[in-house]
Amino acid sequence: MDGKACLPSRFPSRSVTVPPSAGTLTTDPLGAASMSDAMGTALGGACTASTSAASPSAADSLPSPAERAWGLEPRNPGAPAAQWRIESLRGWHLPLLDDPAFLPLQPLLQKALLLALPERVLHAIAPRQPLVPKILVALQTDATGRDRPLGLIASRRLNRSGSCWQVEHLQLAQAAAEAPSSPGRRLILTGLLRESIQRARGAASWVASASSVDAERLAALREQGFQPLRTDHLWRWQPPSSTPTPMGSITLPADLQLRPLHHRTAALLWHLEQAACPAHLRQLLDRKIEDILDQSNGRGWILVNPSRNEAVAGIRWLNDHPAGGHQVELSIHPGWGHLLGPATGLLLQLMAEGQPLWLHSEVGDQELCLWLEQIGAEAHGEQVLMARSVWRRQEGQPAQRAARRLEAVLEQLQPRRPPLPTPVGQR
Repeated sequence: MDGKACLPSRFPSRSVTVPPSAGTLTTDPLGAASMSDAMGTALGGACTASTSAASPSAADSLPSPAERAWGLEPRNPGAPAAQWRIESLRGWHLPLLDDPAFLPLQPLLQKALLLALPERVLHAIAPRQPLVPKILVALQTDATGRDRPLGLIASRRLNRSGSCWQVEHLQLAQAAAEAPSSPGRRLILTGLLRESIQRARGAASWVASASSVDAERLAALREQGFQPLRTDHLWRWQPPSSTPTPMGSITLPADLQLRPLHHRTAALLWHLEQAACPAHLRQLLDRKIEDILDQSNGRGWILVNPSRNEAVAGIRWLNDHPAGGHQVELSIHPGWGHLLGPATGLLLQLMAEGQPLWLHSEVGDQELCLWLEQIGAEAHGEQVLMARSVWRRQEGQPAQRAARRLEAVLEQLQPRRPPLPTPVGQR
């Protein structure tokens, strides 16, 4: 997870011209040629691409240095001229986002538009968990002047401080991305990722996930500096009955107590997740107690050992899954693995409320995977959790800072008042 410090944003912008098949990519401030600096800082400015109408020559058909830095090859030298750009989600984008790849995200897109203004107002008053993610849309303008979406990305802050962000959705249009005049799927993916990182002010780390068989998305994430942390199994568990389990019928072990998640028990769940989470991932997520409550909206349950006043197992809500049901996070203390069974099953039943649950388990955790299979959970492939850090160079050069410190020291040594004359004695 080591990164490189990029140049500060006060440097002038630079345009890098690539062959007409890939377009002229103008990125502020470093340009496309800096993509090899994968662990660089979040850059400011929008990403705009346009193509030249001139016919390419034999020399132009070769990959330019910018294309080699992006890992791209000219898509189609004979393709007609077109333009593409990346914008924040707006109301007039919704009618255009009718591609099958965007249909599961329509409720999220509508919610993001309705709550965009309240989100900015509330965040200006006090730092808090965002109501909706930030959504960017890649659009292409064809020869007739009509815009069509190429893809979109949804990212969200994972804590109040804004130090950690997550890529929630990264989708490409099935039809537009394959058109002959399209800039190419690889360029769209990397452009969306890079622009999203540029606009996240104050972000120190990013996390994202991708299917283990999605080589295209994994390559785009690696190109932007993301490194794999772990591989998880994705499970879907359907409760056996649509009727919620009555509280009176729950049988708990004698040495455990069941408590709901609220402001008094959030600290217990936070300590539990800190113990169950790997150290490097815990540092990147940078969670506080208030972040646990914000992310779960107060929806969760924990099993507490009253003799030690510590949580040994817990479950909390993360978000609504696009395929239906809830995405949850199940945590078990490393020293209480024997709770896999009826006690942990009660947590799932209470959280499900008759709806399916989506949860992850690390590939190396064979006990948890075996238990999920025994209770009827369906495996839905593997996902790779990836992360990257964002490093920034501090303002001011070292020599200038040292000169300022030296001036401050010398200023303290200077006399505060004019010196008094020395009296001359009698001769």
